[in-house]
Amino acid sequence: MHVVLATVGSAGDVAPIVTLGTVLAGRGHRVTVLTNPHFREMVEGAGLELVPIGTAAAYDRALADPDIWHPVRGLRTIAHGAILPAMRPMYDYLAGLDPASTVLAATALAFGPRLAQERLGFRLVTLHLQPAPLLSAYDNPEMAGARLPDWLPVHTQAWRLELGERRFVDPLLTPGLGAFRAELGLPPVTRVLGRWIHSPDRAVGLFPDWFAPPRPDWPANLILTGFPGGGAEAPLDPELAAFLAAGEAPVVITLGSAMAHGARVLGQAVAAVRRIDRRAVVLTQFRDQLPARLPSDVHHVAWAPLGRLLPRAAALIHHGGVGTAAQALAAGVPHLVVPFAHDQPDNANRLCRLGVAERVSPRVFRAPRAAAALRRLLDPAVAARCAGYAARVDFRGAAARACDVVEATAPGRQ
Repeated sequence: MHVVLATVGSAGDVAPIVTLGTVLAGRGHRVTVLTNPHFREMVEGAGLELVPIGTAAAYDRALADPDIWHPVRGLRTIAHGAILPAMRPMYDYLAGLDPASTVLAATALAFGPRLAQERLGFRLVTLHLQPAPLLSAYDNPEMAGARLPDWLPVHTQAWRLELGERRFVDPLLTPGLGAFRAELGLPPVTRVLGRWIHSPDRAVGLFPDWFAPPRPDWPANLILTGFPGGGAEAPLDPELAAFLAAGEAPVVITLGSAMAHGARVLGQAVAAVRRIDRRAVVLTQFRDQLPARLPSDVHHVAWAPLGRLLPRAAALIHHGGVGTAAQALAAGVPHLVVPFAHDQPDNANRLCRLGVAERVSPRVFRAPRAAAALRRLLDPAVAARCAGYAARVDFRGAAARACDVVEATAPGRQ
């Protein structure tokens, strides 16, 4: 069977897809990944076939736009810089394949496979990497940095969700999507995120029910399989390994692989860690976001395998990306979350409800406030809760279950 996996986004959106692809290839399937060629090394290094969508230069331009992390303008930046440009080339590639011998699995913002399912008859599994796109009136989701009071009735929350989609989300997506649909002879759609993105065949939530309990208004065909992890773990950089061995467990700081505009938050995070007399490891590929000279108790590295680093950390300051959150949950370390936009606030809220995290808005993130939060998070009671959830994370089993769903969705299977 030919399995085509498709995703739009940053490394956190690509790594779990590569994990699933590796498992499926190990089961004897041909696996092709549709994504930006910025991730060629990640995909091909795992032994998978890459079909490049867009250009690495376009990916870099998107990251260079500070609006990408704005709580309101961020969706517009992603829509015009990534989601809509990827739609046609993904569809065009799929149009050359045989639906009778191919199954598709795509993340929610990869519109091309959803159109191919609708127009060409492919079988499709929608992959939800995080719960945020599963808009639910029962969750009171945070939208554009705002939440309604929790005591409002469900029908009011549902009205608010529909209004928000129709007024703010659909105008960003439906002009481009609708024009391409018209070319394909398909009717217009509304409520793109709330309804259309979910495949009528099957959908998978790549997170556990204790992180996001199922809601009555989620798609009926949704199956939660758990966090799948983020691919094979490389060894630690020798200099980083030496730094870890030379002292007590550090606080790890990362704002994600795509954050090129986090200098102020990174600086305040380093200052906060030093206030509590801890060492720090800072992960960012954008070296210009840090001072030219760092203290000897602060180590910078462009990238590190979190699965190897976090078990040796005291705590993690991060942006709230679901892949990073899952790695920290697996390692049993507490989280200080600084969510900027997109799914990050929702993930942060869920971590806080588990009792393993605190959240500080980027607008008010300052060293004194962050240091106080870190002191609370280093309490033994928090450590006990972290250990409890770490025991429940099963990356290997979750990836296998998700791949079972993909196989079960193949043509000729029920």
